[in-house]
Amino acid sequence: MAAEFELCPGRKIGGSNPCFIIAEIGQNHQGDIEIAKKMIRMAKDCGADCAKFQKSEIEHRFTKHALERPYTSPHAWGPTYGAHKHHLEFSHQQYRELQQYANDIGIFFTASGMDEMAIEFLHEINVPFFKVASADTNNIPYLEKTAKKGRPMVISSGMQSMETMHCVYQTVKKHNPNFTFLQCTSAYPLPIEHVNLSLIPKFHKEFPDIPIGYSGHETGIHVSVAAVALGAKVLERHVTLDKTWKGSDHAASLEPAELAELVRAIRTVEMAMGSPIKQMLPCEASCHSKLGKSVVARKPLLKGEILTLDMLTVKVAEPQGVRPENIFKLVGKKITENLEKDATITDAMIDG
Repeated sequence: MAAEFELCPGRKIGGSNPCFIIAEIGQNHQGDIEIAKKMIRMAKDCGADCAKFQKSEIEHRFTKHALERPYTSPHAWGPTYGAHKHHLEFSHQQYRELQQYANDIGIFFTASGMDEMAIEFLHEINVPFFKVASADTNNIPYLEKTAKKGRPMVISSGMQSMETMHCVYQTVKKHNPNFTFLQCTSAYPLPIEHVNLSLIPKFHKEFPDIPIGYSGHETGIHVSVAAVALGAKVLERHVTLDKTWKGSDHAASLEPAELAELVRAIRTVEMAMGSPIKQMLPCEASCHSKLGKSVVARKPLLKGEILTLDMLTVKVAEPQGVRPENIFKLVGKKITENLEKDATITDAMIDG
């Protein structure tokens, strides 16, 4: 069983703890803080554990040339990529305001630190854990500095190889034992044939001492529910108030009704996972009483006879007696009373 640890105050992941559900708001707030608050409230109302954003210190994340290039996408919020990114980026004060709002309504709040300076800010405002976006998962200097902060880490694996993930594991483990990997494919929306849920048990095998989760960008909820059934202990899904809004992430996001249904489905699946011990349960007693079969006499038996297999058969009987799987254990044993045909054979009737 993978190790468990406290991801947020009072909330552990791994082991038998329920899946931790992250509503990834990202930049689907359109640069509007009031929309961002509505999305935090939506995440809370739908049953998610955490509302997550993306924080960049733009000049530290992008080169000057990258920010100056023309941006002609239908999703653009400005004529250059820099203008676009600045429109969607909240200030430090706005982040503090959003964090306070989340605290007030009772949902955990954090963000992906998209560069090292963003991590410094998130550390300053005391987020419960750091999310490492797939684009930074192979950024080893960033990972080392982030791990040394001592906060739990949730690390996505999009665009990476298993070899790289082993390198990431060694890098982070040296400084911080509390982290989890998320199976992730970085496409928006994600074609179903590239989800690769089979990597969840593979991650469990490769990294047995950390919890494993799933970050999904597919449409719908069924794949994410399956990820939890396969052992995902953290689940991250992008959310939106309206899939038709401008922005490349909206098409791969869940609207409120979908998020609420996803949370319900996950909690149902977790309950259904139940116990790994196979045994007859109390809820099966009625069915067993009505339909459960027992060993009975195939023909009349005399007290003192030595039982052979041709003397016995299995039927629904009243009262119930020796269970069918034990019929061969009766062969060679002595019957201690006279029995009619179809009479139930009980343990008390057997000598030796």
